[in-house]
Amino acid sequence: MEPRSNVTYFVLLGLTQNPKEQKVLFIMFLLVYILTVMGNLLIVVTVTFSKTLNSPMYFFLASLSFIDLIYSSSISPRLISDLFFGVNTISFQFCMTQLFTEHLFGGSEVALLLVMAYDRYVAICKPLHYLVIMRQRVCVVLLVVSCVGGCLHSVIQLSTVYGLPFCGPNVIDHYMCDMYPLLELVCNDTHVIGILVVANGGLSSAVVFLLLLVSYGVILHSLKNLSQEGRRKAFHTCGSHITVVFCFFVPCIFMYSRPAKTFPFDKSLSVFYTVITPMLNPLIYSLRNSEMTNAMRKLWRNTVRSSIN
Repeated sequence: MEPRSNVTYFVLLGLTQNPKEQKVLFIMFLLVYILTVMGNLLIVVTVTFSKTLNSPMYFFLASLSFIDLIYSSSISPRLISDLFFGVNTISFQFCMTQLFTEHLFGGSEVALLLVMAYDRYVAICKPLHYLVIMRQRVCVVLLVVSCVGGCLHSVIQLSTVYGLPFCGPNVIDHYMCDMYPLLELVCNDTHVIGILVVANGGLSSAVVFLLLLVSYGVILHSLKNLSQEGRRKAFHTCGSHITVVFCFFVPCIFMYSRPAKTFPFDKSLSVFYTVITPMLNPLIYSLRNSEMTNAMRKLWRNTVRSSIN
């Protein structure tokens, strides 16, 4: 499909036009991105090299951290660069690439969070069959299905907007290329396109969110059959999952479950699920999980010993 656009580049207005505020935001988002990279990489490396974290839950957690790392890297470096250099132009092709990447990994994360809820359901409600149901091959298939679902979602989003005519102006009131800010620059009527975006983005996110709430409701209800120690461990694990689900889904549903229109607070809300949430996920999962923190300490000790020897 060839773009029918007279626009070859877009101008991103970013979060602010104030130079002093840009410097403050540059430092803040740089620190957040460094923490995001270090935190998610630490989880991936810990799960990969630890012999104790070999259950399906940690396989999916490492996959989530990897997705968060790439998802954040598709947005944050560009945002940080624009704040530092003040260069806020982006080519049409790079804009479409960013749109595809962010929805690819965002959609994959939506599907993976549903898979992780299923994993917790089997582990808590059917513990005797857990290792049989969630064997390695099944886990890999579920991960691939999540990525395919994210890819399908992203292809639909991209194909929806790529062939639309952008006749000018080319100013996007945002810090990244996203569906609704782009649709506001289209020459033609976008009412039908807006409905498609709501169905592919907001509605699908809302359905998955409801499924997650139901699944965790069933899980929490079944905790009464466990011992006190089992309830405590399961509650901590599910509490981490539920926290991540709310942090990611609530802003996404609000952003994409409404008509194709932008609001002044959209940029601030987008920062939360594109920049802040990928940083919070490692903290949420590691601080509430003693097995993860113990494995991190052991990995750190082994690394220090090998470096000394």
